[in-house]
Amino acid sequence: MILLFLSTFFAALRWFHPNITGLEAEQLLLTRGVHGSFLARPSKSNPGDFTLSVRRNDEVTHIKIQNSGDYYDLYGGETFATLAELVQYYTEQQDLLRERNGHVIELKYPLNCKDPTSERWYHGHLSGRDAEKLLTDKGKAGSFLVRESQSKPGDFVLSVLTNEEKHENVDRKTKVTHVMIRYQQDGKYDVGGGERFDTLADLVDHYKKNPMVEKSGIVVHLKQPFNATRINAANIENRVRELNKVADNSEKPKQGFWEEFEVLQQQECKLLYPRKEGQKPENKSKNRYKNILPFDTTRVEIREADPDVLGSDYINANYIRVSPFSITQDHLTGKVFIATQGCLQNTVVDFWKMVYQENTHVIVMTTKEVERGRNKCVRYWPDLHDTKEFGKVLVKNVDERPAQDYILRKLEVTRLDRYLSWPDHGVPNEPGGVLWFLEEVNRTQSTIPDTGPIVVHCSAGIGRTGTIIVIDILIDIINRQGLDCDIDIPKTIQRVRQQRSGMVQTEAQYKFIYMAVQQYIDTAQKRLEEEQVLHIHTRKSTSLGMTNDDSSSVYENINFKSPQTSFSSNTRR
Repeated sequence: MILLFLSTFFAALRWFHPNITGLEAEQLLLTRGVHGSFLARPSKSNPGDFTLSVRRNDEVTHIKIQNSGDYYDLYGGETFATLAELVQYYTEQQDLLRERNGHVIELKYPLNCKDPTSERWYHGHLSGRDAEKLLTDKGKAGSFLVRESQSKPGDFVLSVLTNEEKHENVDRKTKVTHVMIRYQQDGKYDVGGGERFDTLADLVDHYKKNPMVEKSGIVVHLKQPFNATRINAANIENRVRELNKVADNSEKPKQGFWEEFEVLQQQECKLLYPRKEGQKPENKSKNRYKNILPFDTTRVEIREADPDVLGSDYINANYIRVSPFSITQDHLTGKVFIATQGCLQNTVVDFWKMVYQENTHVIVMTTKEVERGRNKCVRYWPDLHDTKEFGKVLVKNVDERPAQDYILRKLEVTRLDRYLSWPDHGVPNEPGGVLWFLEEVNRTQSTIPDTGPIVVHCSAGIGRTGTIIVIDILIDIINRQGLDCDIDIPKTIQRVRQQRSGMVQTEAQYKFIYMAVQQYIDTAQKRLEEEQVLHIHTRKSTSLGMTNDDSSSVYENINFKSPQTSFSSNTRR
């Protein structure tokens, strides 16, 4: 009975896994986590206690957590009222949790349990206040969502925007009604009475057809789901499947990717930041398209400017900073892109000034010079083995190496990655070439110490350029935080658009981002599973017959050194 209660209680703590063994925890962390990934689970060797399992490079360390009945602790040191507070404390105080030998054990990224449903109306750990704001600001009467209960962990809440009748001659106004969904010990769901359901989806489907009535008499209609965009990266295949579903005849004709992208497009009106520099008469001729201009707030300024020449500091380019996309703000990547248009004849010199000024070593070109008979970008590099002056910058084309989908040019001033297989209209048929291309870009970037931003351009510097940058940002998050991290593709695009207008132009490019991330995750999962099979086989060959997962890997022998928590632990490879 106690264990059933605990399983329900910790269901809302997504890093708590109520039904796994130590070996299963190791397999999860080694196949789906990264260095610093962690989870908590019930102790098998000492019922009532718990175990914190942490990945450290290619090893997993298990730490026993004591539940005294009055508090939680690591068998000494700080005490806490709840397991959540203990985990939060050691997550925020990164230097306090140490082994006896002084090595720090970092709790960086929670390895989360899967969501109870893949339905898009499920918003996970969303507070009641945030749910009300979302529904009030962006929903309409009958909009609904489901979220975890914060007041009763393990249960859920159905939040619905309803019409509230007012006095005569006064218009009705909307309010948000919250209905508690109870998760019973037998695995059933109900709303405090009436029918019971096997899944959250069954419950929601039932009350879509059979409206509830509040005690005040207000009818709670579930008309249209307010869909979440947050997804667990490892479950992206399920989200893509949902978005690909053909719309029902009774529903509006366009849903899925189109619907998500249209919501994103409607939010563009909120991003009308000043673009005065690009509108100045002296700068108009430097814009390839008269209405695609850089935001003043994030534009790149040419520092080697002539004070006697108006606009000599102007180039149609914006910084795109990755750090706002880091989920944990104490682990920022510092990665920076520059998104810019394809060169015009009168901007090539400014382009090379920018590259030299920013210490750029990688340039990503996602367009051909001419497409469908239209000039998209002036050639800004010399022929192979030739040298050419661009203002004060001398560029020598040292080498050219064709790959399957792009050409790699090595220049004496900088290195140029030039991607060729993106069609003028639409997107590539499959994302494999783009993923290989980005791997080459990042490999090159990582080999050069103290290098500057990666310059990315197409023709206008917003469509293909934005698509490439967003894919790279999402892959970077997954690489740092593991396959079970949360990603939000629309929100990522919106934040990129806050730095340059119109990034990611079409529904096809939007869908391509999903497909690229899905393929990247699928490939990574297969590779990790293959590595883990080999890892387990090797470990079994060297194991001395350990059968009790906790007794062999969790320890109570802990010494504390104020203000650090240090202990002796066993680590499993």
